[in-house]
Amino acid sequence: MPRIETAGLHDLPGAYRTCLLAGDTGKDASALYRDPDLLGHVYVGPYITHGTGTQLVVVDEEGSAGYLLSADDTLRFEEWAEDIWWPPLRERYLMLDDGSPDAEMIRLIHEPPRTPVEVARDFPAHLHVDLQERARGTGLGRTLIERLLAELRGRNVTGVHLGVDADNPNAIGFYEHLGFREVDREPGGLLMGLRLDR
Repeated sequence: MPRIETAGLHDLPGAYRTCLLAGDTGKDASALYRDPDLLGHVYVGPYITHGTGTQLVVVDEEGSAGYLLSADDTLRFEEWAEDIWWPPLRERYLMLDDGSPDAEMIRLIHEPPRTPVEVARDFPAHLHVDLQERARGTGLGRTLIERLLAELRGRNVTGVHLGVDADNPNAIGFYEHLGFREVDREPGGLLMGLRLDR
């Protein structure tokens, strides 16, 4: 049976692997990237390393199978990443102009999108969640989100948001079922938010 645990630094390799295996709109992105760590550097590493908010991993007999990673204060988290997380990665990865998925991830390292202030004001926390194929359809996604929402309420966080690929109607429907609504658009996707103080 899969179990949910609090993430620690020892979970970084497994969480990076999960990010890659779900990195193509929920499908395996291993064949898309020359550097298998790029997705994890953007979507996993800063959360487990910085350790603010709720950081959860799903583990089973095969190892890491999923995660939910979050930050209670998005704007403060983005400031920390700009000061601490991105600079050494920018030194390692020079910008590419070959149109590859690697180039797109490297561009995000050099030019990470900033959350609109009005979104962060109403929905200050944000989250990333991914499950490997073997962990889907088990209710774990809902369980992870519900645990996060309970913990955010316990910390008096007033709202949470996340980004969703516009070409992923299943994910959009899943979050709508949990009460999330579209609050903004971004290139290639939309931001969905849920108020927690109502």
